[in-house]
Parts: sequence; structure tokens; C-alpha cells
Amino acid sequence: MLTLEINKAFRERLNTGRAVLMPGAANALAARVIEDLGFEAIYISGAGVTNTFYGMPDLGFITLTDIAQHCAAIRNTSDLPIVVDADTGFGNALNVHHTVRMLERAGASAIQLEDQVNPKRCGHFAGKDVVPLEEARRRIKSAVDARQDLNLLIVARTDARATASLNEALDRAAAFIEDGADITFVEAPVSEEEIREIPRRLQSTPQLVNLVVGGKTPILDFDALDRMGYGLVLYANVALQGALYGMVNALSQLKSDGIMTEDGPLAGFQMRQDVVRKDHYDGLERKYS
Repeated sequence: MLTLEINKAFRERLNTGRAVLMPGAANALAARVIEDLGFEAIYISGAGVTNTFYGMPDLGFITLTDIAQHCAAIRNTSDLPIVVDADTGFGNALNVHHTVRMLERAGASAIQLEDQVNPKRCGHFAGKDVVPLEEARRRIKSAVDARQDLNLLIVARTDARATASLNEALDRAAAFIEDGADITFVEAPVSEEEIREIPRRLQSTPQLVNLVVGGKTPILDFDALDRMGYGLVLYANVALQGALYGMVNALSQLKSDGIMTEDGPLAGFQMRQDVVRKDHYDGLERKYS
């Protein structure tokens, strides 16, 4: 499917007012699994890419090139909408313009930009800081102007809940909506009441809630968040955390036993080939031989 068609369908899906449960993928293999399991959208997590690609924490180490390469690889394997975490846009408003153009061409359906200083840090880490509101608004205005497909969604994130207050974060999100953001994302609310307040105060635009397992935000049931009015319910790194847990278990058993068979705690050989569509490529090989 063409990205233009995917983007149009994604915008229409969000306009229904029903929430989308969206897992994150740090690579194309995770994206394959997400699509095979019937999810409706994929999120490319900057933290996930940093952890898996570099083995480093989410402290602003990745670049636009890293994210664009991952986005293109995932678009090549999936027809699901892709929401891309573009951090701060990798610089000033001019850099944001370039970032949006690059990620749109790489196959993004939505691009998320935030108001942290550059380099940023994980939204659930201590020590965050945000840029002045006018600078943050310039980023969003630049992103809105840069897109060529009007169905490409701009997600405006604020981290001001941690640096100031929930009211400050909500005021910033409202300003971003004035600037043309299609979705807003108040990062790291710390109570159920704060989670409820966000869509109450920002009813004109779909809201994204980020549920980080082990993070600062309480984990609530998807149906409850849907009833509150959220548009996107994000679990950015469940796939990554599950994979890490599985790797540690499997490799620990290999280390202790000195042997591993398909009875071990791992996906079998055939399952691995199924996920990467080996049958499809075998067919292509026969066709062109």
C-alpha cells in the first residue's frame, strides 16, 4: 500500500474517536510481529532504537539518520501506520523542517516532536529541561509547514509536567494545537486524576498517553483510557522489554546447561522463518530463476 493511502486511513481512524492501542518497535522484526498480531499502528521509539542499536540509554545519542533508516526499513516490511519519535527534531526550527521532510520520505505516518532541550533524555528520567515556549512553538509551526502530505500527522509532546506543573504542560499543549499540531502528548502524568484531566482539558485534538512499564505514569486499562477520550495508547517498549527478558532467560539457560534445543525458552526455527516471510522470498527466487 502507498504511504499516502496509509496516512489518509490513519487520520480517518483517529477521527472515529476510538482509541488505538499502539506498541513500539525498535526494528523491522518487531514491526513484523506487531502487524502479525493484529495491532493497528506501530511506534518507532527513540529510546528503543538507542537501546537496541547502540546499547546505550535514552540520553539523546541517536541521530536523524538512525531514525530515518529504521523508519524506511519498517515501512518496507509493513503497511501499518508508523508514528515516529523524532525527539526534539535534532536542532532548531530549521532542523525540524529537514527532519519532517526526511521522515515523511522514509514512510512516516505521524512525526512526534517534543519541547525538551537538545540533547533530550527519556521522558521518565529525572533531570529533564524544556526550551522556552516560543522556541517550542517554532518547532511545531516548522513541522506543520514542512509536511507535503496534509494527512501526515504532527504529534506535539511536552515534558513540562516534570519541569513545572500539569497546568503548564496543558497550556503548552493548547498552544501547540493553535500552531497546527494534530495530536498532543503530555508526557509522564503521575496520577490517575492527571491522566483523566488531560483529555478533559484538550478535547479538540486526539491525545496520546504513554504507558511506560516501570515508569512514572500509572498503568491503566485500555478500555478505561478509551472511555476517557484518548486517541493513542502507547506502550513504546513492551516489545523491547519482552525481547530483553527472553534473551536473558535463553542465554542464561545456554550458559548454565551448555546446550539449547527447540524445547528451550525461545522461538523455534520455523517460527522465525515465518515472521521474516521466507516463503515469500522463496517464491520470488523461483519466479526469477
